[in-house]
Amino acid sequence: METVFNIWRTNRGLYLRILEKYGLEQLNHIPEGFKNNMIWNIGHIIVAQQGLVYRLSNIPMNISMDMYEMYKNGSFPTGQTSQQEVDELKHLLIDLIDKTEADYKTNVFVEFHPYQTQTGFMLSTFQEMIQFNNYHEGLHLGIVMSLRKFVK
Repeated sequence: METVFNIWRTNRGLYLRILEKYGLEQLNHIPEGFKNNMIWNIGHIIVAQQGLVYRLSNIPMNISMDMYEMYKNGSFPTGQTSQQEVDELKHLLIDLIDKTEADYKTNVFVEFHPYQTQTGFMLSTFQEMIQFNNYHEGLHLGIVMSLRKFVK
């Protein structure tokens, strides 16, 4: 599992660099032909991880329900994410890895409800879920990399 957490940290570091490089207007920009923006994708990977890991384990998530609703599957960006929200997402990108890893090492994840993803993956164990999370975050990283080509 150490490798899984290392991959996750690397991905999240790339997201953090995006947040540090681009301004609020750029992060909120929804290019023509796209349904979302860079900041929505970053918020989405945070809430998706919390839903997959904590909700499916019957453990309270480490994010607010407002944040969950704003970035969950099926939601769309408003284009009005504030700097305060961006700063919170920066903080959560790294802190939630540390929290999840600590919880994993102390065997907090005892219960896990199997889940089939929208892409057809059947997740039956915690290990499968955390590995799928890296795949999911990689997909959204690709989207963010494409979106940044359309911001000035």
